[in-house]
Amino acid sequence: MKFTRKANAEWKGSGKDGKGKLSTASKVLNNTAYSFHTRFEDGEKGTNPEELIGAAHAGCFAIQLSFLLNEADFTATSLDVAATVSFEDGAITKINLNLEGDVPNIDAEQFQQIAHKAKEVCPVSKVLQTEIVLKVTLKNA
Repeated sequence: MKFTRKANAEWKGSGKDGKGKLSTASKVLNNTAYSFHTRFEDGEKGTNPEELIGAAHAGCFAIQLSFLLNEADFTATSLDVAATVSFEDGAITKINLNLEGDVPNIDAEQFQQIAHKAKEVCPVSKVLQTEIVLKVTLKNA
């Protein structure tokens, strides 16, 4: 399978006082605000690159895990993934993925193994050059 996806960023003004807009071809983001304040402070409405990386990573990982579970003859009732992106001294230093899964008829060890494989083969995990920590919880264990 081969495809491309497009997103656009517009920025006006200085680094600290400027403002920008992010848009995606799907229109899920459509002139979504971002700024120094939405990136480095709390309170202003808008997004930031680290938040978007976290959402992309959590979503990619969940889909990848679902496929790997299906290959092992399991179907998840739910996979809830929270991504926490740590930023320090100008770099993303770590991403914590916190997975809670409800998967009928799977034991905790097998779920753990499949989840760790998903972390390794997830395309977003592969593109990020930072430590990725995965915590796994099986709800029905």
